[in-house]
Amino acid sequence: MKRLRFEERRALAINETLELQTGAQRFIRDAMRAPLLEAEHERDLARRWREAHDEAALHELTRAYVRLVVAMAGRFRHYGLPLSDLVQEGNVGLMLAAARFEPEREVRFSTYASWWIRSSIQDFVLRNWSIVRTGTTSAQKSLFFNLRRLRAKIGDVSDSGITPDNRALIARTLRVPEHDVEAMAGRLSASDRSLNAPLAEEGDGEWQDLLADDAADPEARVQEAHDGAARAALVADALSDLNERERLIIRKRKLEEEAVTLETLGEWLGISKERVRQIEGNALEKLRRALLARVGDPVAAGYVG
Repeated sequence: MKRLRFEERRALAINETLELQTGAQRFIRDAMRAPLLEAEHERDLARRWREAHDEAALHELTRAYVRLVVAMAGRFRHYGLPLSDLVQEGNVGLMLAAARFEPEREVRFSTYASWWIRSSIQDFVLRNWSIVRTGTTSAQKSLFFNLRRLRAKIGDVSDSGITPDNRALIARTLRVPEHDVEAMAGRLSASDRSLNAPLAEEGDGEWQDLLADDAADPEARVQEAHDGAARAALVADALSDLNERERLIIRKRKLEEEAVTLETLGEWLGISKERVRQIEGNALEKLRRALLARVGDPVAAGYVG
């Protein structure tokens, strides 16, 4: 009986997968059959959506360019993600393009939408290609999507690693540091590995055992906490040399996590922004002298070279 229920669940899962695949194929086929739009009709649809929120105009405009989404998604299939997911993300970009398109600029919607579609698909690939976050800066994104193509173009397809000359060439081409090229090449050539995976078939060692701990040791942390407390007490004592308004300005401008603007402080105190700036400068100088009077000059004492 248990075996039968397992087979039934398996058959149901297979049928659902086939239905999804068939649905995706039908969607792509229908998208390719949608009629293209003339430039004037396209601008009219965009105006109707932008000015009157005409949903029928929006549907006609976007339906005509789903083929662009499908074509763009096909370029990213080699990253191992389902085409249906790529198309779905591309449709999100298409809708964003429709929301921001300005028909009076005399630019075809397809030209404008291409950027949004590609950006949405690329962001999806970066989020899902690996469980480890990849490509957080524009330079890293450029490397991720262009490194393989450039290596193939210059004939550097070896699995032993990118050569120094080719690394320098790619860095110049993409205007990124060479160490970023080296890091991304290693990232693309390796699959995700669990930190709890064993180092060998025998033994208790795991990959996480080889990770270096860059944090300070306990003695350094204790010393840092002690020095921080001493500095805070010293500053608090030196603040007593300032008047009430000066202390308020220094606390709000220098000692809080989010500094208050000069304009806001001026409104609180009933003075101009420039006057707050002058008081702040004078207060900082008084605070510096107060601290020197308490601890001495580190330069004169030879502690600072």
